[in-house]
Amino acid sequence: MHHHSHGHAHGHSHAETDSTRIGWAFWLNFCFTIIEFIGGWLTNSVAIMADAVHDLGDTLSIGLAWCLSKLGNKSATDKYSYGFKRLSLLGAMINGLILVAGSAWVLSEAIPRLANPEMPMTEGMMGLAIMGICVNGFAAYKLSGGHSMNEKVLNWHLIEDTMGWVAVLIVAIVLHFVDWPILDPILSILFTLFILFNVLRYVVQTMKLFLQGSPDDTQKQAISDVLLSIEHVEELHHVHFWSLDGEQHVLTAHVVINCSIDNTKLLSLKQEVSHRLAPFNLAHTTIEFELPGEPCRDESDNLHVHPHHHEHVHLK
Repeated sequence: MHHHSHGHAHGHSHAETDSTRIGWAFWLNFCFTIIEFIGGWLTNSVAIMADAVHDLGDTLSIGLAWCLSKLGNKSATDKYSYGFKRLSLLGAMINGLILVAGSAWVLSEAIPRLANPEMPMTEGMMGLAIMGICVNGFAAYKLSGGHSMNEKVLNWHLIEDTMGWVAVLIVAIVLHFVDWPILDPILSILFTLFILFNVLRYVVQTMKLFLQGSPDDTQKQAISDVLLSIEHVEELHHVHFWSLDGEQHVLTAHVVINCSIDNTKLLSLKQEVSHRLAPFNLAHTTIEFELPGEPCRDESDNLHVHPHHHEHVHLK
């Protein structure tokens, strides 16, 4: 018990540093996104508008990650018995939808311009691009020390943003010397399609987890195989494998035993099960043992998993 509380305190201080780093990145990005929208409007550049939408998405993700690194660590309550990790899925959904809406708006601005391109103000574009490279580069540098999944994902976002600004800078320099105004909407459409492609993939994945789909089919199969390979295990059913937030997984299963069993045997069987499941780092597991001839309480679904080959073991 003492050990547990110590671990909790340690985790808490670690979360604080995560949260401070993420807070930094949030305020940098938030102020900069506002500057970008104004800048895109003043310089008349849809490419900058597209990047502003991209940055808005990142600001939302970072803000959300920041709130969740505080909230998600709250302990479970009677009402929310699994804790609050699942909030991050909700956040990811909302972010995804905002980005899809923003991308649609940029496309509606950029596509008509292909037919009738307008020349953006190149000096302003260059200035904003250089600023973008510095701000995003600095934020990425701040987060590169992060360990949490959240920080790693955000760090990638920021590196992507920095590359996006490098592209804007190149286009601005080209436009400064050559009169090809069509480059601006082309760049913004490419950006937006890239954002949409990534976001939609992410939204689909989040939806699957929301609907409690299995987070990883191969891992689910591996868990079933491991349980079936234990001595005296006849079959499995009601194997439910789902995820709280994409990282913390939950497993429940009924394990059918093929021989009568006394307490010592049951104890060693339980220890064997926890030993075999340990490598999977599951957040919550519930295993029900069913004895020979015992009817299953939950007969509603009949997802039985039988071992492919099975030697009968008779206990002496």
